Amino acid sequence: MLEYIYVVRHGFRSNWIVNPESGEYSANIPSPTGIASDPALASYGVGQSEALAEKVVSFDPPVDVVISSPFYRCLQTVKPAIAKLSAKRQGSVNIKVENGFGEFYGRARFDHPSPASLDVLHEHFPHMLDLHYEAVIVPSTNGETIDGLHNRVAYALHRVIAAIDNDPSGPKTLLICTHAATMIAIGRALTGSMPEDPAEDDFLCYTCSVSKFVRRRKGDGKDDSVSVDDWNREFPDDIPIVGWRGGKGVLGGWDCKLNGDTSHLENGAERGWQFSGDEAFMADPNAYNDRLNTIETVDTEIETERKGSRL
Repeated sequence: MLEYIYVVRHGFRSNWIVNPESGEYSANIPSPTGIASDPALASYGVGQSEALAEKVVSFDPPVDVVISSPFYRCLQTVKPAIAKLSAKRQGSVNIKVENGFGEFYGRARFDHPSPASLDVLHEHFPHMLDLHYEAVIVPSTNGETIDGLHNRVAYALHRVIAAIDNDPSGPKTLLICTHAATMIAIGRALTGSMPEDPAEDDFLCYTCSVSKFVRRRKGDGKDDSVSVDDWNREFPDDIPIVGWRGGKGVLGGWDCKLNGDTSHLENGAERGWQFSGDEAFMADPNAYNDRLNTIETVDTEIETERKGSRL
C-alpha cells in the first residue's frame, strides 16, 4: 500500500530557444538525445543532483519505486540517487519512465518536440530503466492548456498510484522526478487544492527541491481505479476526469508535509517558478530562452541572478 510520495524537480539545465512563428527549436549546446528542447543538466545542476541523492537515500521508509519524466534532465537528476539506492540495497533499482509527468508546453500552432524514445534513453542510461513499463498517458504534441496539464497529471497519478497499491510486493514509498509546472500540478492533484488563480504561489518547485506527501486514507484504492476510464492514445486531448478537486485529492487525498525543501542544497532555494495565468504558447516560459538555466552563464552572474529569481 503506497503511503508516501516524494516529488523532486530536475536541477539547473542547459538551454534552448524556439522561434514562436515557425516552431523551430534550436540549442547552442547539442542535446544528448539530439532533441533541442531536451538538454542535459548544467555542471551546476549535476552538483545539485549529487546533493539531492544524499537526501533521497536518507528517506525513511526508503524509496521503493522511482518514476521519472522522459526528458533527459530528469533522468540525469535521479541518476546519482539510483546509484546510491542500488548500492545500499545491493541490487539494482530501476526507473519507470512516465510521460504523464513530462514537461508542460502551452498551446501552439505547431507541434512541440516529443521526448526521446525509451530505446534511445536506454542507450544513455543503461541498466537504469524499466524497459517493460509502459506510460499511462502521453501529452499531446500540440501542447496543453493549464487546466489540461492538471487533468493529465491527475490521471497519471491515479493510474500510477492504483498500480502500486495493487503490487503484491507492497511498495510504500514513491519518488517522482519532474519539471516545475508539473511539480506544482502534482501537489494540487494530490491534495485536491486548486486555487482560482493558477499563478498562486502554493506548491514550491525550486531546482532539485523535495516535496513530501503523506496519504490520508489507508484504503486499497481498487474501487476508485475502476471508476476512471482508460486514456485513449488516438485522442490524446480527451483525458478521463479524475475527481480530485475540492479538497478530495487523488485516491483519497494526500497531505503535504514538505513543500519544496532545499535544506540539502548548498545555495538553498533557486529558480522558483509560477504559472503566468495565460495558457497561450506566447506566454509559455518553458518555450523561451532562459539565461538563468544556461551553462554559458558565468559564475558571478549565477550568484547574483539566481537568488529568488522567477520567470
